[in-house]
Order: sequence, then structure tokens, then C-alpha cells
Amino acid sequence: MKHRLVKPLAFAVGMALCTGAFAVTPSVFNVHELDSKISACADFNGFVNAKWVAANPIPADRTRWGSFDALREDSLNVQHKIVEDAASHAAKATPGSIEQKIGYLYASGMDEAAINKAGFYPIKPQLAHIDGLKSSADVVGYIRDSYAQGEPVLFRFGGNADFKDSSRVIAYANQGGLGLPTADYYSKPDYEKIRTAYVAHIAKLLELTGISAGDAQQQAKSVLAFETRLAAASLVPVQMRKPENRYHYVSIADADKVTPSFDWAAFFKTQGADVKDGFSLSQPKFFAEIQKMLGDVPLNEWQAYFRYHAIANAAPYLSAPFQQEDFAFEEQTLNGQKEMQPRWKRVLGATNEGMGMALGQLYVAHNFSPASKQRAQELVDNLRAAYKTRIENLPWMSDATKQKALEKWATFVPKIGYPDKWRDWSGLTLVPDNYFANIQAADKFNYDYRVAKIGKPVDRTEWGMTPQTVNAYYSAQQNEIVFPAAILQPPFFDAKADDAINYGGIGAVIGHEMGHGYDDQGSKFDAQGNNVNWWTDADRKAFEARTAKLAAQFDSYEPLPGKHVNGQLTMGENIGDLGGLNAAYTALQMALSKNPAEAKKKIDGYTQDQRFFLNWARVWRGSIRPEAQLTLLNTDPHAPAQFRAIGAPSNMPEFAQAFQCKPGDAMVRSPDTQVKIW
Repeated sequence: MKHRLVKPLAFAVGMALCTGAFAVTPSVFNVHELDSKISACADFNGFVNAKWVAANPIPADRTRWGSFDALREDSLNVQHKIVEDAASHAAKATPGSIEQKIGYLYASGMDEAAINKAGFYPIKPQLAHIDGLKSSADVVGYIRDSYAQGEPVLFRFGGNADFKDSSRVIAYANQGGLGLPTADYYSKPDYEKIRTAYVAHIAKLLELTGISAGDAQQQAKSVLAFETRLAAASLVPVQMRKPENRYHYVSIADADKVTPSFDWAAFFKTQGADVKDGFSLSQPKFFAEIQKMLGDVPLNEWQAYFRYHAIANAAPYLSAPFQQEDFAFEEQTLNGQKEMQPRWKRVLGATNEGMGMALGQLYVAHNFSPASKQRAQELVDNLRAAYKTRIENLPWMSDATKQKALEKWATFVPKIGYPDKWRDWSGLTLVPDNYFANIQAADKFNYDYRVAKIGKPVDRTEWGMTPQTVNAYYSAQQNEIVFPAAILQPPFFDAKADDAINYGGIGAVIGHEMGHGYDDQGSKFDAQGNNVNWWTDADRKAFEARTAKLAAQFDSYEPLPGKHVNGQLTMGENIGDLGGLNAAYTALQMALSKNPAEAKKKIDGYTQDQRFFLNWARVWRGSIRPEAQLTLLNTDPHAPAQFRAIGAPSNMPEFAQAFQCKPGDAMVRSPDTQVKIW
């Protein structure tokens, strides 16, 4: 299901690459797209990207468009052919094969006539169950049973590596339960119109199941009040970045003291979770509020809350009126999207949610060569060497802390392209003609798969991202950097490109992900992935003085009138960009030193150093709808793309030298504001 309340637990820090389309020219980088009317030293993002952005408006079915989005579109088109082929051959495919299962899932989702005929019939049993709740004990039972069916509600639950012993998987219970993006949406005056629209949206979905307009409106108001209480007890995104706010290990007995009305042992038994000595009740204040609500919120208000979220989670898979209302609020109101995506993209999205790694297995069979993997591995090795050099030469860090930093560097595990071991899908049963049943089956199968990990050793061969995903990530608890096949393409990576282009693209991405191991939160985990302090007090203080300057830099950026970037929320990504771009530049110089003739060569009139920075900015080209930008400013740990294009380079003397910028130019930060960390 499209679980807006409960997203899969993920403690890895990923790099959300938010850009769009680019057609590679014969010269790899099309210098005719540069805007000669804009000074590179005044506005580097505009110099590189303004002409392209003006010529490439956001498609109506998108909320943003840029380099990442275009590459994602390419990946979707490849996947589209795969699932269409699987659907057309499903009946004759090997019974139980991933090709047959993907074919059944996709084909059933494309059967609009059957889905529309079913209306909301698929969720009638769940709604009847909610109607039949008679007591607080029934409420707890509903929560427990919903989870067991792969239908999470009220809070987030799953398995992950123990923050204090990264070799084992433990259970985590985290705050959740909100239908709006963050807690601020429930209280701040800025979002009053969104709250009003949310109430109308809730009421409309309730009405679509036959509830009268007056009753639906009353229930909608009670849902907002219910969630407002949860929001008041919830931490905001900046607070949730801190490891200490995501981990609170307790025994089951101690957890029961926080929520006497919620029997955790019974919950774990129903889930089939092997919780041994304890688990992480990660935000005790939130669960204490749930305990209060179990005692003082009337039963009919609990039912209204469950009822709405049951409908909302199912809406994308029900008949057209439900799909349209889901789109109207979630995409139009919150994110400004003008048109609904074509059905094949929506069903492909559901296929990725349900069987993403299986689809990835088919994707890489035709779309990733061993040569690409080998070249990417070489770049990773070169970036690792550059990062080591930079750590060794840090002037502000003591030898004691450097030694620990280098220990962590030595244990980095790179994963490139796709997993060495594929997941087993033999336990998942799908049918050719029932989309909702298939979605439910995949939900439960995937939930059970995750829960089964609890109490077992961490499987370090597993990936947290599918090969067809245009993205990359770093996991602090496994100290690994992961680069799916789909991102190893232009403008990030091109086997035909000169070194400057590749180091300014995928090289900086690789460096960025390594940098997460040393950002403000990743630096709180050691070489084994445990949340322990490996810093001297003086070095941590020096580090925080430098990161404070970086926060101030990004706080000053204003993507919307009166709305600034949150330098604390985006801190980890900004450190990753700054360290990654510096490391990639160092790696480029190391590569060029082996070929002096190449180092002096200009291509299309630009030096190697210039092309390095040009491709960095090209990666971040794109535009975004203001509604979507506002949502991301509140929720996304990544700064807007246009500021990522200029943020790191403006701190690098090498950039100023490459483009002959002078003190006072916008792209040359003054000595007192210039940030140097890794």
C-alpha cells in the first residue's frame, strides 16, 4: 500500500539526487548550453543551467524537472518495456518465476475496468472491522493485527542494525501516524490553508465510501485533532537527524511501563518478531502520548482515524474517484503537480514498491555491463585514495582523531551496480486478475521479510536501494557506499568522457557518499558502524565551529520569498557535497598528474578544472514547482538543487582560480565565511 503514515525504517543517510533531463552530445558536454550573458563568478548555476532550464519546462505530470529526473525517466522507460514484456508473457512464463509475478502484478494494475468495477469493495472488510471496534482493547488489537497484515498504522516499526552493536538486527518502534508532511503543518499559521484542504480531503474520501457529508466532515475534523496531538508529541526533522533521538533501547517490561495499555510482548508475538532482551522505543515521549490517547480519546475518534487512513492508503489502488482524490491533495495541493502521471507510471511505481529488487534483477541483465562496473570501481578506488590524502593533511584535526578517521576510511565497503546475491521471491503468491489482492500480498510478504531479520545477524550483502534507482547512499551502520546501476550514466558517468567530466559528476557523488561517514551525524559512528564517540573533545569542537559556518551559509539561501533553507536540516548533505567535491578535485589532480599533456589540454575552449566544475553544476540543473519546494524545505535533508550547484564551489579557491574570479564576486566567499572541513 502507499503507506503515508509509515515509511520503511531507514537510518542510512542517502543522497537524494534531484535533477533532470540531459541529452549527451558528441562532445559529452554541450558548451552551447552555457549562458554567456551570466558571469560564472556571479552566478555559476545560472551560467551553466539557465538556458537549459528556460528551454525545458516542468512537464505537467511532474513537480520538478532536471538532470536527475531525465535520467529517472530513461530508467522508467527501460523498466516499462520490461514489465510490459513480463505482462504479455506471464501466462506462459515459468510458474512462480519473478517474470511471471512481475507480469501478474503489472497486468492486474493496468486492468482499469476491473479496478473501477470493484469500487471500494476490496477494503469493505477492513472498514467493517473498524466499525466493529468496541473498546480500547479492540483498538490495540486492531493496531497489532493491521501490522501483521503488512498494514502499519499509528507508528513505525521494523528491524535495523543495533546502534550499539551493528552486527545484529533489533526491532525499532518510531514515531509516525501523521498524514501531513511534518508536525509544523498542524500548528503553524503558514499552513492553515493546507490544514483546511486536508480536512476537506479526508471528508471527501470518507464520502466516497458512503458516509454522509455531515458525518464525514465531523470525522475529518476529529482526525485532524487526533493527528495534532500526535504532532505535538513528535520530533521535527532536524531533531530526527540526531542518532540519540532515533535510538532508545529498553526491555519489554520497561516499554510496557511507558504504554501500560499496549502489550509489547503480544505485539511482537503477533508480528512473529524475535525480540529477545529488548528493542528501541525510539521516542518515548511520542509513545507516552499514545498511552494517554488510549485512555482519553473516544472510541469513535479512534475509528475515524483508522477509517480515513485505511481508505487513504488504499486509494491509489481503488477505482478512479479514489485515485483522483488522492492525487488532488497529495500531489496537487501539497506539491503543485498539474496532471496525474499516466497509469503505466503509477502501476510501475507500485511494482517497484512491491517487487523492486526482482525488477532490478531483470533490469541489470540488459542495462549494465561488466566494463561499466569495472570503470566505476576504479573511480571509487581513486576517490578513496584522495579522501585518505585529505584526512592525513587536515590542519585542524589531531593525530589521535585522524587515526580513528583513517580506520573508518579503511573499512568503507563500496557496492556498485547491483547485489552479488539476489533476493528469493518464492514465498510470494500473486494472481493475474486482482490488483488490490496483489498489492496486499506483496505488502505482507515484504513486511514479513523485514520482520524476520529481527534477532538475527546483519546481512551485509543486502542492498537498501534497487539497481534501477537513480540515486546513491551511505549507510552509517554498515559503513558502506552504494551506487546503483541507473546512476552510472551521463551526466554522472560516461566511459567516453574526459576525466574532468567524470570526476565532476560521479566522482563527486562517490566523494559525497564517503563524506557522509564524516558528516555531523555519520561522524558519530565508528569503523564498525557503532554509535560511539571516536573524537577528542577539542577536535569535535573544531569540527562544529566549521559546520556552524556551513549552516550559516545555507541559512542565507532563499528559494522562495521569505522561506530560507534550513542549514541544520541540510547539514549532512552539505558536508557531503563540500567534502565530496574537494575529494573529487583532488582525485582529478592525481589522475592528471600521470598525464601532464591531458592536464594542459582544453576541450571546447575549457580547461580540465573548468570542465570539472561545469559538470558538477550540470548535475544540479533543474526547476521545481513552488508548492513542492515548500514541502521539501520542511522535510528534505537536501538543499534545493540550485544552491547545491554553487554552495561547495564557492568555498573552494580552486574554483575561483579556474574561472579567474576575484574577491567580492558572489562565487568567492570571504576568508571569514569560507568553509573548509574535509
